[in-house]
Amino acid sequence: MTRTIVVTGGGTGIGKAVAARFAADGDRTVIIGRRADVLDQAAKEIGAAALAADLSDPGQVERVRAELAERFGAIDVLVNNAGGNVAGHGDVAEQWTANFRANVLTSVLPTEALRDLLNPQGRVVFISSIAALRGSGGSSYGPMKAALHPYAFDLAAALGPRGITVNVVAPGYIEDTEFFGDTLTGERRAALLAQTHTGRAGTPQDIAETVHWLASPGGAHVTAQIIQVNGGAERGR
Repeated sequence: MTRTIVVTGGGTGIGKAVAARFAADGDRTVIIGRRADVLDQAAKEIGAAALAADLSDPGQVERVRAELAERFGAIDVLVNNAGGNVAGHGDVAEQWTANFRANVLTSVLPTEALRDLLNPQGRVVFISSIAALRGSGGSSYGPMKAALHPYAFDLAAALGPRGITVNVVAPGYIEDTEFFGDTLTGERRAALLAQTHTGRAGTPQDIAETVHWLASPGGAHVTAQIIQVNGGAERGR
């Protein structure tokens, strides 16, 4: 059965890999993000549809909802991947507000807008971070990702009677993404690898396969869970 899949932050990295995994099954896949040029290129590469929007803006989220409702009527899987550590400069309030908008609003606003469009037996997945479980070195990124966890638990309880599951996937260090950009030193990379039990970095495909399984029939009785994909790094050495 062909499903309709919506992946936010789907233009690069983890989001693109997740979208590609569903598109490879022949599912109707829509990727959403702020950068239209990046989205369009990714959509061509993986065989998806692109929808440009800033998901921290309620008005743009309503536009997204209207377009999805008109084109598809309903959706089967919502993957909230948009986010990143965007605090940058400014005072404490500005830094925390920036990460709140980038990591909390970009997940909560589309979820609230689209929850009534979810088909029975649908799936919602939030992409969090290892930083939500053990801190992020003093930045507001980890706390903002952590805010998604109780929200997901409450949502799982609310949507469970419809057969809809809601889970969180918390990646550790994932290579080939824009998260670190060009700031990751060889020393820092070695330290991140040393924290794992597997001795390797994660890949976007690792996350994509986990999300894909959660959205499969095999994941039908898994809900309100935080699935860690970090090679054991959260446990430390």
